[in-house]
Amino acid sequence: MAIALHTPRLLLRQWCDDDCVPFAAMSADPDVMRHLLPFADRSASDRWIASMRTRCDGHGFAYLAVEIPGQGFIGAVGLNRVAHPDFPFAPAVEIGWRLARPYWGNGYATEAARAVLDDGFGRLQLAEIVAFTVPANGRSRRLMRRLGMRRDPADDFDHPAVPAGHALRRHVLYRIRR
Repeated sequence: MAIALHTPRLLLRQWCDDDCVPFAAMSADPDVMRHLLPFADRSASDRWIASMRTRCDGHGFAYLAVEIPGQGFIGAVGLNRVAHPDFPFAPAVEIGWRLARPYWGNGYATEAARAVLDDGFGRLQLAEIVAFTVPANGRSRRLMRRLGMRRDPADDFDHPAVPAGHALRRHVLYRIRR
């Protein structure tokens, strides 16, 4: 099943091979990755895209490639299943985003994330969607609040994939219900 979400300015779609180069370039930008663990190399970036393709085929959702029609790739926004038992709120479905630096501050992340939430609560009939980030990621936290997501500090957690003592280990959790 092909998935495509349209907003007034954006197209969110399944990944294609042509997305690998701009996604790797975006993921190599220190500003973009400031609050995320970096990919080890280009092949890890390509494997991430491959995993999104597989998840989309298997679950009917994943992070989608985001483009401005006629201009091209600008980032990734979508849903991901959180099933690992080391996440204290699992199982859950999370929303996330990553845009290339030149596209920050234009409302694209908000526009794309709203479309993804609408799809999650509409087509997928999810009861709840979560989002999480490090406490220092003010941009993402403001976006979570703009989307209507709420945080309970009692839900904050240490990310199980981040080593103890690492600056990115502690995370804040936001939730929104249908």
